[in-house]
Amino acid sequence: MDDRPGRKQGDERLWPLGSSERNRWMVSERTADLVRPPIEPRPLTVQTDGKEVTLDLSRTAIVIIDMQNDFCHPEGWLSHIGVDVTPARKPIVPLQRLLPALRGQGVPVIWLNWGNRPDRLNLSPALLHVYKPSGAGVGLGDALPGSGAKVLERGSWSAAIVEELAPGPSDIHVAKYRMSGFQDTELDSILRNLAVTTVLFAGVNADQCVLCTLQDANFRGYDCLLLEDCVATTSPDYCMSATLYNVRQCFGFVVRSEAVTSQLS
Repeated sequence: MDDRPGRKQGDERLWPLGSSERNRWMVSERTADLVRPPIEPRPLTVQTDGKEVTLDLSRTAIVIIDMQNDFCHPEGWLSHIGVDVTPARKPIVPLQRLLPALRGQGVPVIWLNWGNRPDRLNLSPALLHVYKPSGAGVGLGDALPGSGAKVLERGSWSAAIVEELAPGPSDIHVAKYRMSGFQDTELDSILRNLAVTTVLFAGVNADQCVLCTLQDANFRGYDCLLLEDCVATTSPDYCMSATLYNVRQCFGFVVRSEAVTSQLS
């Protein structure tokens, strides 16, 4: 229930009903007003790789994917299994510049992070096999030797956002446990309640969780912009090249964060 005061309509008072100011009814015992409040457009024009694009800040959100200790910290899971996480840390500095500017414009910041249940009942054998193909070693939900941290377990240090990217108090957090952040999560409902039509994408890995989530957003009708300097991957370089090509060709636009921040300022 919205905590804003109700309004008078004739001889009765209507009260707001909805989790977001952008998607709510006004109701009383006798009346339901389903007309949503108008959202005034705030156009922002940016230069993408292919063309000049004008988006509506009033209907835009940024989704940051998997910037977590297990993926990006030198003491996290990927590093433990021998992956050089240096590339996964590249989005940190540009996001440190971009996120305050977006928050200052009221753009929702959504952290979409891998977060297993402690009992792992949200993980199928097929998913566990991706990260533990021989059945041995340290996979999803297993304890890291030494620290004992459970790999990507919701609420743990392993699944926490890297400390360089401290979330703001009004940021939104969504847990996922598939490559796509739309699969079996609240992400789509949250975006629709916020009246979002355009999504900026950041995080890791660009060719895996970021791309899968962006593709699903495109399939659901969202406008998609991939922030090229705010995404990274520990995969070979050709994987990033293919990701950028496919986003430009099929799923949206590719833009650098400075093209956004320069216009915001």
